[in-house]
Amino acid sequence: MAKPVIAIVGRPNVGKSTLFNKLIGQRLSIVDDTPGVTRDRIFGELEWQNRKAVVIDTGGIEPKSDDVILSQMRRQAELAIDMAQVIILVTDMKSGLVATDTEVAQMLQKSGKPLVLCVNKCDKIGEPEPEYYEFYNLGVGDPVQVSAVHGHGTGDLLDEVFSHLPEQGETEEEESVINVAVIGKPNVGKSSLINYITNEERSIVSDIAGTTRDSIDSKVTNKYGTYNFIDTAGLRRKSKVDDTIEKYSIIRAKMAIERCDVCVIMINAEEGCTEQDTKVAGLALEAGKACVIAVNKWDAIEKNDKTMQNFKKQIAIDFAFMSWAPSVFISAKTGIRIDNLFTLINTVAANNAMRIRTGVLNELLAQATTRVQPPTDKGRRLKIYYMTQASTKPPTFVSFCNKAELFHFSYQRYLENCIRNTFAMEGTPIRMIVRERGEK
Repeated sequence: MAKPVIAIVGRPNVGKSTLFNKLIGQRLSIVDDTPGVTRDRIFGELEWQNRKAVVIDTGGIEPKSDDVILSQMRRQAELAIDMAQVIILVTDMKSGLVATDTEVAQMLQKSGKPLVLCVNKCDKIGEPEPEYYEFYNLGVGDPVQVSAVHGHGTGDLLDEVFSHLPEQGETEEEESVINVAVIGKPNVGKSSLINYITNEERSIVSDIAGTTRDSIDSKVTNKYGTYNFIDTAGLRRKSKVDDTIEKYSIIRAKMAIERCDVCVIMINAEEGCTEQDTKVAGLALEAGKACVIAVNKWDAIEKNDKTMQNFKKQIAIDFAFMSWAPSVFISAKTGIRIDNLFTLINTVAANNAMRIRTGVLNELLAQATTRVQPPTDKGRRLKIYYMTQASTKPPTFVSFCNKAELFHFSYQRYLENCIRNTFAMEGTPIRMIVRERGEK
């Protein structure tokens, strides 16, 4: 049974994102005093009285604005309203009832969905202040006093919300989901890819760098499997980041890398490989994530029979530190090779979670050490007693030897390549840990 959907809607700067974070119990949405920080729809999950629901945070609605970004934010809010079974209209006690609140309320009433009026920033406990009664003029029922910062009144709010939702039956078991973070520098087409894959306006797309701020989750089920795609903010060089909100966005993007299974590293085909692309890839490598390099906007460049071959050679040079990562040439606009992208995501996710039995691993070790003798130093030879896999995601192998300082990094790389070639571990980093016998 699908979980019910709740949309949090209101004008800018009334505390929607603070309320969203409080309800889901984690800091998923960026909170700042600047109006218009949230732009896209951000999805989270809450649980109340053993009942679960999906909650959507939306950007502030400016009903009469013609600004490009603000009009797209309004469109994102409208999509959230269409999806929702219940809408929470958030207002602000401190600024009182304003004309925009009335316009937003009228817009929501046209949807015909149940409305719950939340008066936020009621930080004092006790009798309501006189300004509270103004909100009855909206004509959408009894206002619920809430302090999203302190958590006062959120229980009453959820009681009211769930009173409009049907009782839930037994929930089906969750299917295995591959979490995929789409990362890259600004304007490489990350949001366009998410919109194509989800077949909806999931993220705002604009030529203005920095349009995406939050990390936006989108669940997708197709013939290849079930995925949670995470659209992230573009990662620029530190020297170019001076905006506080952009700093928050970068933190969210790095958190998205930490919680994903696969990183799709997007490159702009028109610009080619840049230093910033390799730095973004380095973040995924440090986190030990499976990686796919997606060269986007392939439809926009002039090609001959050697264009792709030459681009692959350039990738091999610039991404030599992760030569194991496969590449795919796509167009998020037209959908070229998106099927190949899904196939690669499945392959690298499986390889990242691969576990090799100790017996098989030591057979491989015996063959590898026979073929290439371990190094020596001052007459003393390295002896590797055995190897075992300690963990997955990424596959991590521990080698026990007589002297760790004899285990030169070049020999570690040789063993890593033997493992990678034998078990076809494409798309995943491999970590090697060296232990001396008797060492814990």
